[in-house]
Amino acid sequence: MAVPVSENACPICGGTGWKIVVRGGLSGATRCKCRVESRQKSLREDAGIPPNFARATIESFLVPQDNITAKKGLADAMREVRSFVKEFPPQDRPGLLLVGDTGTGKTHLAVGALKALIEKGHAGLFFDYQTLLDRIRASYGGEGDPHAYASAMDAEVLLLDDLGSPRATEWVEDTVTAIITHRCNHRKPLIATTNLPDPDITGRVVESSGPGGSPIYKKTLAEVIGERARSRLFEMCRTVRMPSVEDYRVKRGR
Repeated sequence: MAVPVSENACPICGGTGWKIVVRGGLSGATRCKCRVESRQKSLREDAGIPPNFARATIESFLVPQDNITAKKGLADAMREVRSFVKEFPPQDRPGLLLVGDTGTGKTHLAVGALKALIEKGHAGLFFDYQTLLDRIRASYGGEGDPHAYASAMDAEVLLLDDLGSPRATEWVEDTVTAIITHRCNHRKPLIATTNLPDPDITGRVVESSGPGGSPIYKKTLAEVIGERARSRLFEMCRTVRMPSVEDYRVKRGR
């Protein structure tokens, strides 16, 4: 007895999710495009990417044409991100760290990379660093998201935006160290962005002037998240330095 086929079923596979292909004179089954597209849609919906970045892709990243230095720096950054996606999963470092001032387009490129990996069939999860810590802290009191900590630990690909944004405390340092260490030890890919300077990437950055004009330096990444977390982060991530440019969000009118 024939199995009835829904009028809305895929015309290629008849709703089975598989299609017959012939290679070298031998027939076999392969997953139908409809199932691949359905999975990609589900992965996109589950990734938690903010609506503000709904249209952010690597291809939609705008490189300024009126500033030669910014043009080259941002083009190099975009090339590094594309390379990370193309080679994913990489043999050496499974993570990507974008470092640069506020408004240089770090999050746009990071989200673009995450979306590109989702299109390749990988499950990804976006978390704003401050929001993640707030959810984990709230869960200790029986509120918030009880799965936030486990999700950050075990997501196939985690995007952690604005790393090091909240005030450094012992609890914050221990929490971020645990997440980064776990992901590093288990080779779980991490995409992270930060506007905190690092001596090995940006050098020390002067934030203001003190008495007598003495420089007051901006806190470094290690000073905010701890030396252990910083060490693990650099062990697992290839780093991309974003050049200092006019605020990308203002320039793009996003």
